[in-house]
This record gives sequence, structure tokens and C-alpha cells, in this order.
Amino acid sequence: MALPFLRPTAALTWALLLFAPRAYGGIEVVIEVDARAKATPLKPIWAFFGYDEANYTTTPEGTELLETLAAIHDAQVRTRTHFLFNTDEGEPSMKWGSTNIYSEDSDGNPVYDFTKIDSIIDTTVEAGVAPLFELGFMPKALSSRPDPYRNSGTFVLDGGSFYPPKDYEKWAGLVAAWAAHAKDRHEDSQTNWIWELWNEPDIGYWQGTPEEFHRLYDFTEAALHSVLPDALLGAPAVASPEREFLGEFLAHCASGENAVTGEVGTRLDRVTFHAKGGVTQVDGHVRLDLGSQLRLHRMGFETVLDSPFAETPIIISEADPDGCAACPSSRHRYLDYRNSPAYGAYEVAMMKRSLELARDMGVELEGIVTWAFTFPDTPYFAGYRALATRGIHLPVLGAFKLLGALRGGSVPVASTGAKTLSSLLEDGVREEPEVDAWAALDENELRVLLFHYHDDLVEAEPATVRLQVSLPKAFGERVTLSEKRVDDTYGNAFATWKAQGSPVTPSDEQLEALHAAANSLDVGSPRTLEVEGGVATIELELPRFGLALLTLKKAAPEPLRDAAGCACDVGPQSPKGTPWLALALLCLGVTARLSRNYLN
Repeated sequence: MALPFLRPTAALTWALLLFAPRAYGGIEVVIEVDARAKATPLKPIWAFFGYDEANYTTTPEGTELLETLAAIHDAQVRTRTHFLFNTDEGEPSMKWGSTNIYSEDSDGNPVYDFTKIDSIIDTTVEAGVAPLFELGFMPKALSSRPDPYRNSGTFVLDGGSFYPPKDYEKWAGLVAAWAAHAKDRHEDSQTNWIWELWNEPDIGYWQGTPEEFHRLYDFTEAALHSVLPDALLGAPAVASPEREFLGEFLAHCASGENAVTGEVGTRLDRVTFHAKGGVTQVDGHVRLDLGSQLRLHRMGFETVLDSPFAETPIIISEADPDGCAACPSSRHRYLDYRNSPAYGAYEVAMMKRSLELARDMGVELEGIVTWAFTFPDTPYFAGYRALATRGIHLPVLGAFKLLGALRGGSVPVASTGAKTLSSLLEDGVREEPEVDAWAALDENELRVLLFHYHDDLVEAEPATVRLQVSLPKAFGERVTLSEKRVDDTYGNAFATWKAQGSPVTPSDEQLEALHAAANSLDVGSPRTLEVEGGVATIELELPRFGLALLTLKKAAPEPLRDAAGCACDVGPQSPKGTPWLALALLCLGVTARLSRNYLN
């Protein structure tokens, strides 16, 4: 196709767009929401977040982000962090953390110092966030191989903190001492916190045998519940349910010999495991893998169902599109997807389908932890798996702002653009995209969250969506519609930064523009829609990887106006109790007098 009227640079741009690989797009979708149906409980499984670096919590960026997460959710937000029991000076560092909670005197007696861990947990709680408290890793004075204690590299797991304790009784003493201290300091540490032992003991985070981990769990459970008998304790937080470790652990808790009591079995309140989808580079573009993620969830659910813990709530305590949060896009260029709306669209689609999978299989899914936070003092938009970059909210955080707005009860949604769960498990989203929605009714407000997702990050046309919403009678004949979005245009500071020329050190003016772009989710002003036959119809275009949150609520009554435009209350009574008809007649009389005065 010849484009002689374009300058060379523009012609090249058009050529790249025309000949770039394309996924299916431009589809027309009808989505029906039945807000008249009986609502079912909506479980906010997405209000869980995690990060390696516990000491990032108390940095200005970390504290501000915790406060943001608490503010954008009605549900209780929970965070999980590594390294809370590690020995070191508590300096923030990538893939490392420490609190110096435990040491020993010259006679080998335990010495507890809660100063640094209190700072981390106090900051978390004061932000309105509850800990999903990870008990780990091993303090240097307790490690069966204390030297070298720190990992030999950022991405290596070979330090002494991953070894079994030299004394299981002293480990239990540490757990009990911290639990008692937490109980005194935080009233809800027993009623609202969730506790979990260790992290990924099926890979390098545990340099012991599975049997040694079972023993560690027995001592941990006995110690924690001796102080907090009603506290919820989960495990084993395996890296993947593909391995036998999860099944063996559940078998131990069900019928193995308890290393502390000598009796059969050990109490287990939550089953936890991890799942990472997988991101690859295919034919010059990035490919996500929602199907792989869901298959791992299914595998974990199946293992739980095959155990005596089939009715025990499950927390997927890490669930992400890929496996390395601390890897920047300079290390793997394709990780730039983390700065884009695609990351948030993946999260929304994954959360919805995981809930459906859990419901269909008959397991109780309590939460899914998004392992992303922030990496202070790293370059802007460096491609880490993060929610914010140097205080600037990324599009994925915008996605959680929209998810966090869902509250009340879930109501049925039917979409011609939705995939079946079986097809997603089998093939992911590799041909036509998935265009679907979540809907939640909260008294007289209905929120509908639409998403347009595909595994392949390629150019595509937007989807044309016709949304038909059946509303309860209480909404009346007119509704107010407001809209928030996250896509290439809204809530996208990365696009603004690229348009600025990707400045390494943005100016004050550029930073102001970046913050404004990140927080610009509102689409225009609220508008009024007519409800015909109990149905409100909305037509819109939704870009690939776009999210749109539509909020519908009963419109305020229009004021009664006479021929001269005088507005009067149309309610049955004025605020002072004057019948509306009398008020209308009074208004007409005032208008007539004003007209006569003007004419005279």
C-alpha cells in the first residue's frame, strides 16, 4: 500500500502497524447483567499483596503504597513479606530483609529484640492493612548452617537463613515469644491476622528434607497456638502444586506422627500454595499464559480435594503472570508488559476465573496474593513487577482500584465474548480475545467491571460492547452512570512517560503530569440514562487490555419546571412539608408576577 503523502517517519510507523502480528480484534459483544437476580456473596480474593523486602515497608514509598491499598478497598487488605525473622541490620535491600529479632548470649540463651519487626508491623497495621504473617526465615544463631548466612547473590538461594534450626525447641520459643509480643501490642493478631509458615520449602528456600519441614511445622503450630489458640495458621506455601511436597505435607498433617505430641496429626487452618503463569517471547511479541496459571490452580485444588483437608480454606499465597518480581525489563525486555494495562487486565481475568474454578470444583478460595509492591530508588518504569514506580501508580494498581470498588453481592453476567472455563484451561486466550464482566450490587448501586483480555500483546482493534442491565424497580426510570477506565488513555502514566521521551530524571512539571496521568481514571462527568422496561442499555468501545468500571445508581428526581423555567421540587413534599402541588402553584404565581412587572 503506497502512502506517498506521508513523511518517511510517519510512513514507517504505518508500515509497522500494518505488518505487525495481530490477534483477533474488532469483535462485537453483548453483555447482559441481571441485577434483579438474587445476589451471592462476593469474596474479595484480590485484596492480598506480597513482597520479598520486608524493610521496604517503612520507606516513604512503601508506607504510602500500603495506605493507598487500604484506601482503595472496602475489604480488609492483607500483606505478606519474607525475611521477618532474619538476622542483619534491617537495611532495605532487593530480595533481602532482616529484623535481628533473635540472637543468643554467651551462654546460648535466647535474646529477643522486637524493635525492627515492630516498626514493620506497626507501619503495616497503622496503614489499615492486616498481616498475612510469614514465620521465617531462620535467624543466624538458630541456623544449622549459619555461615555464610547471606545469599551469595541477589538471585541465589544459598544463605544460612534457609536451613533447619539447630534446636527445634528454641525455634518454638521464638515463635511463642513473638506471638505473645504481637498479642500484647496488637489486639487483633489472633482474630484478624493470618499466619503462615515459611515460603516455598519445595525449592531453595528450604535446605532441609520434607520430613524436617514437617517437624518444623509441628513445633510452629504447637508454639503459636499455645499463645494464640484461635489464630489461623497456614502452610506449606509451596512454589508449585506440581510437586509431591504439597500432598505429602497434607498427609503428614492428617495422619502423620506429630513431632511435639507424639499423637496422630497436626492442626492446619489454611492450605497455601503458589502458582506462576509463565511469560514468553513469541514471534516478536510478548505472550502471557492465563491457561497455565489456571491449570496450576486446578492442580492445587485437586490435591486439597484428595486430602482430608477438602473443606479447609485455600490461599494462593503467590499468584503472578511470571516468576521474578525483582527482575527488571533491562534484564528481560519483554517484562515491560508490567508497565502496561495488559498486566492489570490479566489480574482481573485471572481473579474472576479462579473464583469460578474454585466454585465449580467445590473448594473454598479465600485469597490470591499478588506478589508485587514497589522498589524504592530504582529507575522510573524499570519493569519490576510492581504496583508503583517511585510513587507513581502503574496501570496494574489502577486495575486494583477498579477491583477494590466492587462490593456487595455478585449478580449474574452473561457475555457473548466470554470463554468457557474448560476452553481457558485447555487453550488459554490464544485466538479471539475474552471480553467479559463482573457485576456487584451494593444496595442501590450497581458496579459492572468490564475487561478485554488476550494472552498475546499485539495490536488489535477495540471490542464494541452492548451492555444491557436489568435493574431492580428501586432504581426507577432514570439512572446516573459514571465511568472509570484503565487502558492506553486512562490511568496510564507509562504511556505519558514514553510520550515525554522516557526521561531518566523527570522534571517537576513532568512528574506532575505523570501523577496526573496515573490517577486520571474518570471518563467525563456522570450522565443520566433512561431505563426502558427495567433495562438500561449502554454502548461503548473497549480497547484491548482495557478495563471499564461502570457505576449505575438511581438518578436524583428532576425538578418540576413551569413554562417560564421555574424549578420546583417534584417530591411528594417539600423539606418543610408543603405539598408539592401547592409549591408548584406558588412557583407559577411568582413567575406570573415577575412577567407582569417586566412587561410594565
